Amino acid sequence: MTTAPIGLIAILRGLAPAEAPAVGDALYSAGLRAIEVPLNSPDPLDSVRELRARLPGDCRVGAGTVLSPAQVAAAADAGARMIVAPNTDPAVISAAAERGLDCYPGAATPTEAFTAVAAGASALKLFPADHIGVSGMKAWSSVLPTGTPLLPVGGVDESNLGEWLAAGAAGAGIGSSLYRPGDAPGAVAERAHALAACWARHTR
Repeated sequence: MTTAPIGLIAILRGLAPAEAPAVGDALYSAGLRAIEVPLNSPDPLDSVRELRARLPGDCRVGAGTVLSPAQVAAAADAGARMIVAPNTDPAVISAAAERGLDCYPGAATPTEAFTAVAAGASALKLFPADHIGVSGMKAWSSVLPTGTPLLPVGGVDESNLGEWLAAGAAGAGIGSSLYRPGDAPGAVAERAHALAACWARHTR
């Protein structure tokens, strides 16, 4: 997340390839520089290709819900430079690292968090964040290697983003509170600008 001006990942679950250019433009205009297309979306690799072709090079486009090394390879071939998983699988993390990709595996326990760090994760996706809680993240931070980026995902929105950031989160993954399938690009842009403003208020 340290490479992005705004440390938020837009999670576009359910995005269709035809929607990708306009939704990508909406997010980029708000300052978001990391976009994830979960692989359980319609034709997700086509959406990754559309976004990668459309957006400037400073916007990281990635694949989410990546569950195997084969999916890492397919996502990379489509132009993904970020691999996000719901779980901690050292084989997936290693496959991403071998291709020079950022990898954000999901972790729900300290054991999974340490396993992911040892495997070479770029950052840890705290998932589901609303189950782990801010207090849980603080506890993890006290024992994980100093500087390990923690990214809460699941239930994070404009109303609680500031609390997570104040507790030390390096960023967050934002899903249904930012985008739902079929949303108009204008509505996505409005929510993205609100999230970007929240980020700015809490990271000055």
